[in-house]
Amino acid sequence: MKEFSGNPAVAFGDVNLSDEQIRGKHNPGAGGWPTIKYFNKKTGYEGAPYKQKTKDAMCTELGKIENMEAYVMEAGSTSKCAIANGQGCNDKEKAFIKKAAKLDIPKQLARLTKMKDGKMKPALKDWVMKRLAILQQFADKAKKEL
Repeated sequence: MKEFSGNPAVAFGDVNLSDEQIRGKHNPGAGGWPTIKYFNKKTGYEGAPYKQKTKDAMCTELGKIENMEAYVMEAGSTSKCAIANGQGCNDKEKAFIKKAAKLDIPKQLARLTKMKDGKMKPALKDWVMKRLAILQQFADKAKKEL
């Protein structure tokens, strides 16, 4: 997806099972076709499966760009907004990037991480997740600079 091309936290891959056999506990095809999984530090090499949000077929559900974008942002704890160049950022996110550069990033990450699972309106949840993704990019950048 081009929307995430500037985001270093996102990468896409595809495995053709007729050409490449998968070993381990991946269980391709279980829970619908295509098999969609995400991988990060928390899931490790096993990954975690996509959990459907509608009763549509998997290919129909994720064939809708807004559903696929939401999945990538949720599973990757990221957003389309790249702090390095502002690519994919709206005006609100750009303003937060300027503000975040002056914040205590670890403290803010901890605060928003606690908030994200709380009960809130969808628009607020979306903004919490976007801020988390921006702050995580700052944290990752700081680690690389050490």
